[in-house]
Amino acid sequence: MTVVFSALLLTSCDADSSAGVSKVTNYPVFKTNGETTLFVPLGGTYNDPGVIATENGAAIPTETSFSGKYRGAKTLDTSKFDEYTETYSATNVDGFIGSTTRKVIVYKTGDLVTSIEGVYIATTRRNGTLMAASQGSSENVKYIYIWKNADGSFQVSDAFGGWYDISRKIGVTSAAVGGTITGNIPTNNFTFPGIPVNAYFGGSAKISGLTVDPSTKTLVLTTDWAADATTNYKFVSTLTQVQL
Repeated sequence: MTVVFSALLLTSCDADSSAGVSKVTNYPVFKTNGETTLFVPLGGTYNDPGVIATENGAAIPTETSFSGKYRGAKTLDTSKFDEYTETYSATNVDGFIGSTTRKVIVYKTGDLVTSIEGVYIATTRRNGTLMAASQGSSENVKYIYIWKNADGSFQVSDAFGGWYDISRKIGVTSAAVGGTITGNIPTNNFTFPGIPVNAYFGGSAKISGLTVDPSTKTLVLTTDWAADATTNYKFVSTLTQVQL
């Protein structure tokens, strides 16, 4: 991408020396190798396809960084289930920085008999109703994650089924992150000791129900949220496990 900058130069010594001056700078242009979303099994190795960055057609160096969306990692940690943003950046000769990103998902797929870990596509109703089309879509939302903790409990990336974070595109602070799930999967007998955190809106959110159907690879997750003293919402999310 080429940008032209113009400036008017003035001097007190010679009024006739004033002139319009233009400078051309070529921003970095990126070509991403491979897919823009990649999946890496938990504990596996990430083979980065990389990008090609150019300035006015000539290749220039790139730098790479990572950030975990839900669990706070600042580097790619393939021992930690999460959605990571990989950012490639490059700087042109004039010091202007350009960047592009890739999503890297570190995952594990549970059998829904001994483990509910997985990557899920969500369809969510709030107080029994799908999201209005003018606000986005709460159907087939990608992705909600469930990971397993060292103590055997499970946690969900967003107990609101992505309603605000993904569908409304408000961002991760509007998700209800980290609701804890324990119990017996085959009998659908669960407890929910951990309270999801919603930094953007506040209020009190609590997972109140979960049913697991291994035959259809689906979960139904229910979360109650007292947004304030007078506003209460019930989110019911049907989560379909992606078979990776």
